[in-house]
Amino acid sequence: MEDAVTAEHYGAGQGRRERIAANLAALRKRIDAACSTAGRGPEEVTVVAVTKTFPASDVRILAESGITDVGENRDQEAAPKAAECADLGLRWHFVGQLQTRKAGSVARYADVVHSLDRTRLVSSLGKRARGEGRRVGCLVQVDLDPEARPGALGPRGGADPRDVPAVADAVAAEEGLSLDGVMAVAPREGDPAEAFARLEAVAAGVRDRYPRARIVSAGMSGDLEAAVGHGATHLRVGTALLDDRGTNVG
Repeated sequence: MEDAVTAEHYGAGQGRRERIAANLAALRKRIDAACSTAGRGPEEVTVVAVTKTFPASDVRILAESGITDVGENRDQEAAPKAAECADLGLRWHFVGQLQTRKAGSVARYADVVHSLDRTRLVSSLGKRARGEGRRVGCLVQVDLDPEARPGALGPRGGADPRDVPAVADAVAAEEGLSLDGVMAVAPREGDPAEAFARLEAVAAGVRDRYPRARIVSAGMSGDLEAAVGHGATHLRVGTALLDDRGTNVG
């Protein structure tokens, strides 16, 4: 598994369990405080544990700790890990940028794909999902860069906000897929709260057209408070749960 952190390095014993338990408790406190500030209930927010580069043994510890949703960025790591943990009954989220050539593999295990940002990708995933006899939940990824422009994808993926309705319509019309909401990553520069406020407005527009599309996937370890303050329902958290992996994907 490329760049995977081995179970031997981190240890799958009691020490690792205690570390993850402490991290989860601290994370829950942060979420509770953020929800209190925003006038929301913590039950409104789902933690998606991003386990990129961490072993399946950590996924099992997370499941034992009450985590039900797990996210992965790369298919080559996600597919075997999902298979190894199939007995846990987890909900698997593909949160990385999706390529059309990987759609067939992702459709086999992902319950939710967070990164649909163009209609061609929608068609490819829908075809593969139908072939697998599955119905895959989908989020439209939104580019929150203030300089985004129609017809162009952001450097981290994501459709310009003005292109989101067309992508949402394509998902809603595709048999084998369900339109569940929107997703975004805050730009590297600037105030994440301002970016998530823009996402909140886009999400409201999508819900106006598709009332069941209620998921707002936003916020990671460093900016989750801002995301909760602007309506995030799903937080993609890696580092705060599993410690620093050397790459900021959670």
